[in-house]
Amino acid sequence: MYLLYTVIASLSFFLVLKWMKRRRYFTELKRLDGKTVLITGGNSGTGKETAVALATRGARVIIACRDPEKAEKAVREIKVQSRSFNVFHMELDLANLRSVSEFCKTFLHKEKSLHILVNNAGMPGILDWTDDGFSTCFGVNHLGHFLLTNLLLPRLKECAPSRVITLTCSSYKYQKLDFQDLNCNLLPFFTYCRSKLANIYFSQELARITEGKGVTSYAADPGFVQSGWTCHYSFLFRMVMQVIMWMFSVPCEIGAQTVVYCAVSDEAAKLSGGYFVDCQPATLRPFARDAGVAKKLWEASERLVKLA
Repeated sequence: MYLLYTVIASLSFFLVLKWMKRRRYFTELKRLDGKTVLITGGNSGTGKETAVALATRGARVIIACRDPEKAEKAVREIKVQSRSFNVFHMELDLANLRSVSEFCKTFLHKEKSLHILVNNAGMPGILDWTDDGFSTCFGVNHLGHFLLTNLLLPRLKECAPSRVITLTCSSYKYQKLDFQDLNCNLLPFFTYCRSKLANIYFSQELARITEGKGVTSYAADPGFVQSGWTCHYSFLFRMVMQVIMWMFSVPCEIGAQTVVYCAVSDEAAKLSGGYFVDCQPATLRPFARDAGVAKKLWEASERLVKLA
C-alpha cells in the first residue's frame, strides 16, 4: 500500500510539473525571405533558438556576441539546424558603449537592410561593473541595447515595416526604478528586476517615438528557460539551479516561441508597445504602464550613454 501511495504521489507531482510548464508553440509558417535579422547574444539559449527559427523561415540572420569562437560554433550549428547558409556573426560587447558604437558603424556600412532587431542578450544580477562604470546588469540589459537600437533606428525606418523585440522577464514586478540611483548595485536579484523593468519601459517609449514611422516595438517574456545564465555563479549554486530548472523551466526552443511570434506574427504587428507572454499579449502591473516614467527613463538613458 505504501508503494502504491508513493507511485500515485510521484505521478501527481510530475503531472503538476508538466501542467505548470505547458506553453504555446508558434506554428504560423510566414516566410522571411529577403529580410535581415540581427540578434544580440544569438550564440546560445533563447537567442540561438530564435536564430534557428528565423533562419528556417528564410531570413538573413546575423548574431552579435562578444566571443568570436562561441559565435563561429553557434553559426555552424544554426546553419545545420535551419538548413540555411544565410547565417553570420559579428563581434559586439554590450558592456562597452564604444564597442556598441563601433559595431553599429560597421553594421551600417556592411549591411544595407535591417528588418528585425532582437535585443536578446542579457546578464543576471551580479555585483560587477561595465567598462563605462555602470552596473553590469543594468549596463548590458538596458543601456547597451538602448544605444544599439538608437544608432540602428535610421536603418530600421528605411526598411519599414520593421520590428524591435526586447526580451524581458516577469521579475520586473518585484522592483520599481529609482531615478536617484538608476545605476544601482543592490542585491543581485533586485538589480536584475530593475533592468527587466527598464526593458519594458524602453519598448513602450520606442513604440511611442516610432509611431507612424513603420517601426514597431515589443517586450517579449520567454518565461523561465533552461539557459546558461548560471555560469556566472558558484558551482554549488549552479547545481541547485540545475535541479530547479529541470523541474520548473522550459527548453530554450519553447521560450523562443514568444520572440518568434513578436517577430513574425501579423497579430503582434498591430500591438506595438505591448508585452507578450506565451505567444499572446499579457497585462502588465499598473506601475509598468506609466508613460511618464518610460519617457523619463528614455531621457535619462540618453544622458547616460551620451547620445546627442
